[in-house]
Amino acid sequence: MATKAVLTISSKNYGAWALRGWLMAKLAGLPFTEKVIPPDDPAMKAEMLLLAPSMLVPSLQHNGIKVWDTLAIGEYLNEVKPKAGLLPADPKARAHCRAICGEMHFGFSTLRGALPMNIKAHFPGFKIWSRAQADIDRVVAIWQECFETYGGPYLFGKQPCIADAMYAPVVTRFTTYDVPLDPDSIAYCQRILAMPAMQEWIAAAKLEPDEIDELDAEF
Repeated sequence: MATKAVLTISSKNYGAWALRGWLMAKLAGLPFTEKVIPPDDPAMKAEMLLLAPSMLVPSLQHNGIKVWDTLAIGEYLNEVKPKAGLLPADPKARAHCRAICGEMHFGFSTLRGALPMNIKAHFPGFKIWSRAQADIDRVVAIWQECFETYGGPYLFGKQPCIADAMYAPVVTRFTTYDVPLDPDSIAYCQRILAMPAMQEWIAAAKLEPDEIDELDAEF
């Protein structure tokens, strides 16, 4: 008999990787319980400060299987919930989706470091340095290509998929740091933030105590 899945996550205010895995599970329609590691745990703090050698959170336990890499979680969820549409049905679109998810998974280090995820914070007029702006420009270019190719309103068409989950933390960063965007990107960010699952995550993030001083930027 199948048992309810357990998803181990970190802080909802600071945990970008936790958000990705959590949102994927929500999009898949997989019932799960949360196991939250305190953000002041040394290993968790290292992970969220991008100092950990590997990203072990989020991790998903389901039917005796443990998966801890975010992309692997997405692929696993697509296997166990194939009707959820986490990956596009068209092979060409599916390859494109995997490519931009991989780019987010392994790239954009300057963006991550310069604009850490912090849902509760807001920095109007935040000064963005040039290398971070280059990462922002690349994200916007990816979004624009998807909108033009698949017609929106999400990155690969009419329903959110793994790619939208992978880029959701960037949406929160663009909001936190008041990043100037084109109208299509602004509309996309608003659409992601309005998703019921995102509203649930954001509400929980706002209730968290401030526990990681290093991630609370002061300007």
